[in-house]
Amino acid sequence: MEGPATRLTIYIGEDDHWHHKPLYHEIVRRARDAGLAGASVLRGVEGYGASSMIHTTRILSLSEDLPVVIVIIDEERKLRAFLPQLDELIGEGLVTLDKVEVVRHVGRPE
Repeated sequence: MEGPATRLTIYIGEDDHWHHKPLYHEIVRRARDAGLAGASVLRGVEGYGASSMIHTTRILSLSEDLPVVIVIIDEERKLRAFLPQLDELIGEGLVTLDKVEVVRHVGRPE
């Protein structure tokens, strides 16, 4: 894949779960099952969302529910077809789509 593409970014909390498993794990599994190009999960060290409560890894605050971001890049039509699954999974969070340009996408040799 090279050239114009779309980035799907999902912002959730580390403590969000789906059937007793981390929500990010279920989103990545479903993205793979949907044939999307790839997904990455990034754990934040500090952040806040709609509640304005700051979650941080700083030891003195002892905060939990750190920010988690899932990034998926693929063709827009494939990502839009995947959105209904996110509606089912995500109770709290933010989902964005934006245009990107893929400069290089190379997989490992099999």
